Amino acid sequence: MKEAMKHQQLGKTDLQTPPIVFGTSSLGNLFVALPSETKLAILQQMIQAVPAPVALDSAGKYGAGLALETIGWGLKELGVAANDVVISNKLGWIRTPLTTPEPTFEPGAWVGLEHDAIQDISYQGILRCWEQGSELLGDYTSQMVSVHDPDEFLAAASSEKEREERGEQILAAYQALTELKTKGSVRAVGVGSKDWHAIRDITKEVDLDWVMFANSMTLYDHPTELLAFMDDLQQKGVGIINSAVFNAGFLTGGEYFNYRLLDPKEEANQPLFQWRESFFALCGEFDVRPADACVHFGRSHPGVVSVALNTSKPERIAQNVASVTVEVPARFWDAMKEKGLLAADYPHL
Repeated sequence: MKEAMKHQQLGKTDLQTPPIVFGTSSLGNLFVALPSETKLAILQQMIQAVPAPVALDSAGKYGAGLALETIGWGLKELGVAANDVVISNKLGWIRTPLTTPEPTFEPGAWVGLEHDAIQDISYQGILRCWEQGSELLGDYTSQMVSVHDPDEFLAAASSEKEREERGEQILAAYQALTELKTKGSVRAVGVGSKDWHAIRDITKEVDLDWVMFANSMTLYDHPTELLAFMDDLQQKGVGIINSAVFNAGFLTGGEYFNYRLLDPKEEANQPLFQWRESFFALCGEFDVRPADACVHFGRSHPGVVSVALNTSKPERIAQNVASVTVEVPARFWDAMKEKGLLAADYPHL
C-alpha cells in the first residue's frame, strides 16, 4: 500500500506531501478523552501506513494545545525523525489556564482538558500562537501554518464595523505569517475554512501557498462556482487540501450533516436522506464502499494535492489510507450522474 502513496509538491513550495493528510483533533480529546496508549497507537499507525514524510494537520484549538503536545511527545516516543513528518498548525487559539469546571471554548466538544483557550488573531496574537505551538511540539516544527477558521472569526462580529476590524486583524495575522516564511521559520502559508468564500476573499489579499477546504467540495455538494475557483487556484500554483469530504460523516451513515444533527422526520431534511439512500443503493450495486467513493471524488479535481482524514481509532488508519488508493469504476460515476446524484457536467470523473 505504501508504494501507491505518491507524494506531490505542495503548491510552489519545496514541501512534498502524501495524498492523505492525517487530522489530529482526536489527540486533543475531541468528544472523548483517549488514553495515552491509544493516542500513541494512532500516531504509530499513521507513521507506518505512509512513506515519509507523513503529513499531520493540527491546531492550537485542538484540546487547547493538547493535540500539539501529544504529537510532540508521541513522535519522540516513537523515534520519528523531524524530517520524516510535515506538521500543519492552524493558528488563532492560544492555551490559557483553566479557571472554570469546563473549558469555555466550544463547550461540550473537548473532554478532560487541563487548560482553556482563547482566540488571539492579530499580528502579535498569531506570533504568540506560533511560539506556543512550537513549544508544545518540542523537538518538532510546524512547516505549514495558517489562520484557523477565519470565516468563523468574521461571522462572530456584531456589526459591520467590527467585521471590517476583524478583517484587518486577519490580514495583519497573515503579514506575521508571511514574515515567518521569509525568515525561514516556516515553509508554507495557507488558510483553512468551512466557508470557501472566505478563502477566496483572503486569496485576493494574500499570496498563499495552500488552502484547505472543509465541507465544501464533497460528493453531495460541489458548486460550479467553487470548482471554477479551484481551477484558478491550480493555475496560480496554490496547493489544495480537501477536508471533511463526508460532510461530517453524513455521507457514510452518520447522524450529523456539516456538524448539525439531522432529524430524519423533518421535511426539510428529506432530500438529504433520500440522496444518501440512493447513493448507498448504487454503492451496493457496484460493490463500492461509500467512504471510498467520497474520498475518490474529493481527490478528483486535478488541483487537489491531498485529502485530510481523521479518526479516533488506530485500526481505522489503514482503512483511510486504502480509501485514497482504491480504484472506483468509471461506470459507477456514470450511474451517479444518470441518477442525478452527481452533477452531470462534472468534468473530472
